[in-house]
Amino acid sequence: MLFPNSDPLEIDKFSMMAEEWWNAKGPCKPLHDINPTRLAFIKSLVPFLQEQKIIDIGCGGGLLTEELAVAKTQVTGIDKSDTLIKIARRHAQQNGLIINYLTEDAETLSKKQREYFDFACCMELLEHVPDPASLIKACGDLVKPNGWLFFSTINRTTYAYLAAIIGAEYLLKLLPQGTHHYEKFIRPSELASVARKLGFKLKKLKGIHYNPFTRSAALTNSIRINYIAAFQKET
Repeated sequence: MLFPNSDPLEIDKFSMMAEEWWNAKGPCKPLHDINPTRLAFIKSLVPFLQEQKIIDIGCGGGLLTEELAVAKTQVTGIDKSDTLIKIARRHAQQNGLIINYLTEDAETLSKKQREYFDFACCMELLEHVPDPASLIKACGDLVKPNGWLFFSTINRTTYAYLAAIIGAEYLLKLLPQGTHHYEKFIRPSELASVARKLGFKLKKLKGIHYNPFTRSAALTNSIRINYIAAFQKET
């Protein structure tokens, strides 16, 4: 099944990692390492997560989704890979977590559940879709007025090319080669411009510094490589 804003090659690429998604030493190791930092950023703006309706868009095997479920939210995880959704469901069941997982795309779901969620997370996905602006709009359509939108992605800079592609994929082999494409990286100003036109106000922007040798991650003021942004939907 094809979705309106997807690249079948991208879906297949990540589906091939499905069985190793929850292996903290496998191909998704960097995601495991930065996951606590992403959650800390969310909690810095929305400290009371319990019972909030949250959607994790491009949830993959459910790393962030499960952390949100542990925080007792009413969480939905969607991904375009049915293989990854099956892995996510299985892992959640094994851990006794209640999560609504759907093989779905944000654009289609936004027509069914418009302004249903209190906030949306879209982590490490914008750089993998053909039309990031369409995805950003769909995220906003899913969220209630005054709701929050959280995006994390990679800046289009020389530093990011050297770190995320040359370093992570070719030298350190932290990720499979071909995971990222430089031309798909998104500058924070581009993300903010699209969001502003859609009525989302930028509330916080931080970089994510990742040290692959110590496997540690932290929020930083430098946004030259990875960054995470929070927007609030205006009424």
